[in-house]
Amino acid sequence: MSAPRVSFVSLGCPKALVDSERIITKLRSEGYEIAPRHDGADLVIVNTCAFIDSARDESLANIGDALKKNGKVIVTGCLGAEPEVVTKTYPNVLAVTGPQAYESVMEAVHKAAPPVHDPFVDLVPPQGIRLTPRHYAYLKISEGCSNHCSFCIIPQLRGNLVSRPASDVLREAERLVKAGVKEILVISQDTSAYGLDLKYSESPWKDRTVRARFYDLAKELGDMGVWVRMHYVYPYPHVDDVIELMADGKILPYLDIPFQHASPNVLRNMKRPAHLEKINQRIEKWRKICPDLALRSTFIVGFPGETEEDFKMLLDWMSEVKIDRAGCFKYEAVEGASANDMGLEIVPDDVKKSRWDRFMVHQKSISANLLKKKVGKRLQILVDEANGHTGIGRTKYDAPEVDGVVHLTSRRPIRTGELVTAKIEQSDDYDLYGMIV
Repeated sequence: MSAPRVSFVSLGCPKALVDSERIITKLRSEGYEIAPRHDGADLVIVNTCAFIDSARDESLANIGDALKKNGKVIVTGCLGAEPEVVTKTYPNVLAVTGPQAYESVMEAVHKAAPPVHDPFVDLVPPQGIRLTPRHYAYLKISEGCSNHCSFCIIPQLRGNLVSRPASDVLREAERLVKAGVKEILVISQDTSAYGLDLKYSESPWKDRTVRARFYDLAKELGDMGVWVRMHYVYPYPHVDDVIELMADGKILPYLDIPFQHASPNVLRNMKRPAHLEKINQRIEKWRKICPDLALRSTFIVGFPGETEEDFKMLLDWMSEVKIDRAGCFKYEAVEGASANDMGLEIVPDDVKKSRWDRFMVHQKSISANLLKKKVGKRLQILVDEANGHTGIGRTKYDAPEVDGVVHLTSRRPIRTGELVTAKIEQSDDYDLYGMIV
């Protein structure tokens, strides 16, 4: 009897991608095959996103597409936390489960397509099944979030912060390194709050114990001999200690901090930290400790109540702080978010679009000027794509998919996943161009 075949759709952020990897690893360990297409598979699993309305629409569209092409669909992920939203539109889905509900997903799979397990054939690598290229991987250190930003419903969808014991995280990281991963991207909803719910308790790791604390975890990961990149870090005071690890070359000099805005009025309405002077002082201190620190952030324009003065304050702050990489979103009201009930004036769509355009032009100029300073330097590059004597890679200042790249040329063939040194010969608004030396 042939093994059941499951087609899989993974939507949303890297944290959802890790959830997908865990489900697929479980499927493969039980003998299921992963099908590349919906038609011909025994069933389809759709791991959904519901962070904003456009993400919900995309999730519902993918569920509809899977039902049309296959007919047997299991829905999981963030949209699954509101099953009535799914079943109202598609009452014939097999099951709906919330995020991180791995066992519930597998129960639904077993009912729809019982496994045919052969332990001599169905081999799963120790690091599990990954949906990223072999040379980098996301490492999720916690679930949920205990912050209650007015524009966000993550705590309602995924619950409050639940950190993994440090030893569990480090064991997974070690397996990834042994499998050949060259870069570990640490992710969670609030990475610098890691371990707060555990009261920073210790867990056994090799010949010692390690605290479930941001600094301690970063230090241990930094000893594994690979690139370690920190995402979704709130600028708490104890982040200062981790900057010293960056200055010492233990982890990459890169911080992804979701600032969201610079106007104190907007930040207060967002229920975000609004002490801009303290944040500016902290960034100045970080750059003194680690001069080549790269900052990435995301911002929201058009939040309810945002005035032209608020927006100009954001642009002025961007010019002052000079964020290396910045993404920007036009505000979308999310059902269930407290911002909907604050009675703030709604920003018209055309104003949102205008501010988004102005933000992107402003940041493009900042990015272009910062990248010009790298021309003539020799930088270490991790190769993401190779095509003979040309390739595309990233510096330690850039994360995959969200930041810029380095377009490479070489006198010898380039290999995907290798670390090379390149002399930077040219730059544009977002990318670099270099020759491998």
